[in-house]
Amino acid sequence: MAGSFPAAPVLLAVLLASAWRAAATSSSAADRIDRLPGQPAVDFPMYSGYVTVDELAGRALFYWLQEVPPESQPAPLVLWLNGGPGCSSVAYGASEELGAFRIRPDGATLFLNEFRWNRAANILFVDSPAGVGFSYTNTTSDLYTSGDNRTAHDSYAFLVKWFERFPQYKYRDFYIAGESYAGHYVPQLSQLVYRNNIGIPKPIINFKGFMVGNAVTNDHTDYAGMFESWWNHGLISDATYQLLRATCLNDSLMHPSPACNASQDAAATEQGDIDMYSIYTPLCNQTATAAAAATKSRRPMRRHPWMRGSYDPCTGSHSTVYYNRPEVQRALHANVTGINYPWVTCSDPLYDHWGDSPRSMLPIYKELIAAGLRIWVFSGDTDAVIPLTSTRYSIDALGLPTTTSWYPWYDHKQVGGWSQVYKGLTLVTIRGAGHEVPLHRPRQAFILCQHFLQGKAMPKNGTTS
Repeated sequence: MAGSFPAAPVLLAVLLASAWRAAATSSSAADRIDRLPGQPAVDFPMYSGYVTVDELAGRALFYWLQEVPPESQPAPLVLWLNGGPGCSSVAYGASEELGAFRIRPDGATLFLNEFRWNRAANILFVDSPAGVGFSYTNTTSDLYTSGDNRTAHDSYAFLVKWFERFPQYKYRDFYIAGESYAGHYVPQLSQLVYRNNIGIPKPIINFKGFMVGNAVTNDHTDYAGMFESWWNHGLISDATYQLLRATCLNDSLMHPSPACNASQDAAATEQGDIDMYSIYTPLCNQTATAAAAATKSRRPMRRHPWMRGSYDPCTGSHSTVYYNRPEVQRALHANVTGINYPWVTCSDPLYDHWGDSPRSMLPIYKELIAAGLRIWVFSGDTDAVIPLTSTRYSIDALGLPTTTSWYPWYDHKQVGGWSQVYKGLTLVTIRGAGHEVPLHRPRQAFILCQHFLQGKAMPKNGTTS
């Protein structure tokens, strides 16, 4: 008769899954997504909605939670942030990188992303700051006065309230990740969480570490590596390389001087009509006007990776159609206040009027490395916006001792990239990936995600599955 009862591990898993479902039906029930228009069947729950972070100003941040299947709980929680500043995590992270779905060219139907990160962790996408994507503010001036400091504090306020809405995630292993200008958002928010946890024996926000990719980190080394990479790849002339170094190296990345802007304009002319976010892949077919506008605003053009199984280069256009559909907004519990402008992938007013932007995140790195937090930095090696050269210079500036020297890591007996482990920090490159690593190399990005969460070095053999 003993064989008729579930084995102990199976029974435990069933009980845990049941307890998880019970916890998830309480305060967060109203945010549960029944089904998105055009969505295929899935075995995992999703939630979305708003968290007010400033009652007086009326600022509220929009989130989209994509959980692992209930039987895989409990699993870590990862907050993902995109940068810009002013670009939507729903548009980029969720819809063309690590999220559960991709949008078809019809702008109406979705298909499942085989290498979605919610196979390994519960993924929380947040549009930040207010004014980005579906996040909003009732104070118009907020759109013209945003900056790093307010963004970090609003994001922290969001987390505190979000954990109250989702109490089942309290004390769960929690990580923060992101790319590009989130190279500022992620360390700054990480520092706030870490400092606010000091002195609490068992913090509700059980913060374990952060990971950033192709990240804005330190203006001087970001510029130096950027210009060197452009020159090494034959994208600019010798004279323009020297001009850039003379006019920009001591400038702010977000607030460059007129002389630096002029030098970068000269460089853009020499570079021609290529995607600087992925220099070896074609652009989406766009009108000359649209291409010029994208170049002027320094927004990423949609690209078409050259590898087999690549994604549609015009996915940004598809998401613009999809997320402006009233039925999609209703299903997501989005735009509940009737925002008087259409949903866009990136907010130009926020980008054009960005305020405080510290020139270096390295002091925060030093503080959090000393605290013993897990810190990984990754870089797609075909990005020319924040290229690998910039990332390596920034890490070198930390002066960390090496514990594992530079080595190739493998996926199915093919080199997926390279890695070096320092005392307190791991660097991983992804071969052939541009600025948005999970877009260009989804499988390798998922392997990166798994190893980061497990705290395991990237594989030195080719047996990764």
